[in-house]
Amino acid sequence: MHFANVLEAASHYLFSLPVDMTVAIAPYILRVFALTLGFVVHTAKSAPPGFPASGNGLWYDKPGSNWVTELLPIGNGYIAAMVPGGTAQEVTQLNIESLWSGGPFADPAYNGGNHKLSEQAAVHQSLLGVRQAIFQSPDGQTSDTGLLAVDAGAYGSYASAGNLITTMNVTGSVSNYFRWLDLDEAVARTSWTQGNQPILRESFCAHPTQSCTQHTSTTSRTTLPAITYAFSPLSLVADGLPAPSVTCLDSSTLQLTGLVAAPGMAYEILAKVGTVGGSVTCTSVTGTDGSSLNATITVVDSTESWVTWVGGTNFDLNAGDEAHNFSFKGPDPHPSLVQLLSAASKPASALFQAHLDDLKATFSSESFSLILGQGPSRSDLARPTSDLIDAYQIAYPGTISGGNLYLENLLFNYGRYLLWSSARGVLPANLQGKWANGYGNPWSADYHVNINLQMNYWPAESTGLDVTKSLFDYMEKNWAPRGAYTAQVLYNISRGWVVHNEIFGHTGMKAGGPLWANYPEAAAWMMIHVWDHFDYMNDVAWWKSQGWPLLKGVAEFQLDKLIPDLRFNDSTLVVNPCNSPEQSPITEGCSHAMQLIWQLFNAVEKGFAASGDTDTAFLQEVRDKRARMDKGIHIGSWGQLQEWKVDMDSPTDTHRHLSHLIGVYPGYAVSEYTPSIQGPIVVNGTRTSYTTQQVIDAATVSLIHRGNGTGPDADSGWEKVWRAAMWAQLDNGDEFYHELTYALYENFAANLFSVYDSSASIFQIDANFGFTGAVMNALIQASDVPSLSTPLTIKLLPAIPTQWANGSIRGARVRGGITVDMQWSGGKLTKSTLNVDRNARSRPVRVVYQGRQIASFSTSPGSTRSLRV
Repeated sequence: MHFANVLEAASHYLFSLPVDMTVAIAPYILRVFALTLGFVVHTAKSAPPGFPASGNGLWYDKPGSNWVTELLPIGNGYIAAMVPGGTAQEVTQLNIESLWSGGPFADPAYNGGNHKLSEQAAVHQSLLGVRQAIFQSPDGQTSDTGLLAVDAGAYGSYASAGNLITTMNVTGSVSNYFRWLDLDEAVARTSWTQGNQPILRESFCAHPTQSCTQHTSTTSRTTLPAITYAFSPLSLVADGLPAPSVTCLDSSTLQLTGLVAAPGMAYEILAKVGTVGGSVTCTSVTGTDGSSLNATITVVDSTESWVTWVGGTNFDLNAGDEAHNFSFKGPDPHPSLVQLLSAASKPASALFQAHLDDLKATFSSESFSLILGQGPSRSDLARPTSDLIDAYQIAYPGTISGGNLYLENLLFNYGRYLLWSSARGVLPANLQGKWANGYGNPWSADYHVNINLQMNYWPAESTGLDVTKSLFDYMEKNWAPRGAYTAQVLYNISRGWVVHNEIFGHTGMKAGGPLWANYPEAAAWMMIHVWDHFDYMNDVAWWKSQGWPLLKGVAEFQLDKLIPDLRFNDSTLVVNPCNSPEQSPITEGCSHAMQLIWQLFNAVEKGFAASGDTDTAFLQEVRDKRARMDKGIHIGSWGQLQEWKVDMDSPTDTHRHLSHLIGVYPGYAVSEYTPSIQGPIVVNGTRTSYTTQQVIDAATVSLIHRGNGTGPDADSGWEKVWRAAMWAQLDNGDEFYHELTYALYENFAANLFSVYDSSASIFQIDANFGFTGAVMNALIQASDVPSLSTPLTIKLLPAIPTQWANGSIRGARVRGGITVDMQWSGGKLTKSTLNVDRNARSRPVRVVYQGRQIASFSTSPGSTRSLRV
């Protein structure tokens, strides 16, 4: 039989099978046909053997070299790594979640960007002068914020901990090469054949043991080639840093210790090697002065080899308060790392099983899943992820071309994976999750809190990810202690707390321009996440112990920051000074701030009873000032929703931020505008009543004029997915999908990392999370409401694009402790089930589909309701 006929027969047989079976057995079937006839097969591209049958993974046919666009991420929150998929040599880049080059570790005088207490009177007088200048200015603006900002000092950056280098003594050509990231098992794999020996390398990070493991094996009956393991610390080439120490802790364990700055934070990584068979030796190299220069572990004659590493620093989140002089300094990490490594000193199979058990309990498709279309097609699975990205096209309104359901579904799942992998440590996910290369990273890879950190957590509650503990702990222990000092010395406010941005208790207003630093509403925005967690989960114990104290502290500060509007003299309370984040001018009554504070005060009233707080005077003050405050809703001269209380918006402004539309998404002050609660509006001394539709129409005008997320100021991914989420909130599936596909086309790399612009040189993770959040907002919405007596409206498929005509979702969470399962076909909802948690409180609910109410009821804890259309 001719070989071509053999392949043709194989092809016909394979394509008669289900897709998942085809993916699993195709390489083996073709190999059998070929070996039977004595031929060497070079098959066409197909997914790797062992690639998840669900298609839930990324795969490539060559190793990665570019850190930003090609390497693959693994992590457990505590530590993380980037895997290139090398063969004879693998250079795995390592991260420790708390490794920062600045802060009090680098400068004992570091004070979080704050003034001295002795300067409080002068700063307050300067603040009063700024306010007066704005109120008295003809255009309500100022360019001078006086003495408010302070040099950031030793701010620093999130930093890499170096590399783990694995070298194999192999020769000969490489064939059958694949590397892939399996999202179903959260493991990066590389497989290849060299010298007629098939080799598999697997890398994963297990949360239960706070460790990562790289495991190398072969399916042949021969032993593995000799393997060496070594560290390559980045500080060997960093200016001004003492050389790190790399030595043998024992015969099978490498120890890396060093400083991230001089002076600076100390870090350590311990890596222990295990084998099946063979021998393990560790050899160290010392300098003439006896210092440890390097060390290498060598494994020979093994059938399996693995290295497991743990890492830590002397950072202590619990030491960021006044009692510890805001030092954040903890003990030497070595003793705790020894304990961690001892607990993780198990066979790789046992570590992997613990990893899978944890994944099943916290991340598996059994609890949450989204399927767009009918699942992956053969053509999708037959192409590396990089090829899918290269072929991806933008979808335009009114057309059915463009997009790729499989890639969009994959990117959605990838966002959940990245958050699950980076947010479950001590610290929340930062601007790059927990993955950063080198000592200085874009924007320090810190915690920007004027959209970026917030966007990181968009998918958390709605897709059932229990990953917010580190976020709330960070607010409580990093921000609030020094934020109380900032409130006092910068604003002359003696209760509550404030933060303007970022890391290491940096609560002050950072010098460098007020557009970047003048943002005292940062914590008010973060309270959306605090309230949402309680609104979704109804965890009363958590609310009393952590959620409510956070919310109350921020509300107390904002109560005292509101002042009478002496420019419009309309009897309202406003903030002054303010600016729309990263957008001029410096003015008063910024819509963004006013909408956030109004929502914050609503959350206070809604959460007061459950808090157990008896401070009714505080509650009454919130009610009184909420009634008097400007609500941040004004329609301007060209039909826009004004960004500032003074009507000065430009219709050609395509600024990357959508700050004045925060009440559309992720807030509700605009999208759920209620005239009886938020109106009437005082405009130039005249009381004006807006209808809900007028306000939404004005927001739509503003969104249109803001552009598509590519402007003279930026071309980032996060601004595009924010626009997509906004269009979804406005029930516009065409514009939602256009913007979503534009973001994917413009701002996602071959490894699906979101890149800041088309140069693909800067990784910024927020758009990865925002993409997932935007997709959820197109499928299910349950916007917050101003009071608990207001019915919760659940909108099913509010902005589904034509291209997503078929699909299903299971385990989606909405407010009120409700979980939604849903199926649709031909663009129509076919089935939906609402399950109410047993600990949920009863509340009125409306279910809306295609603009009409299909159900209305009060929830009952533990109940289930099936809906059909």
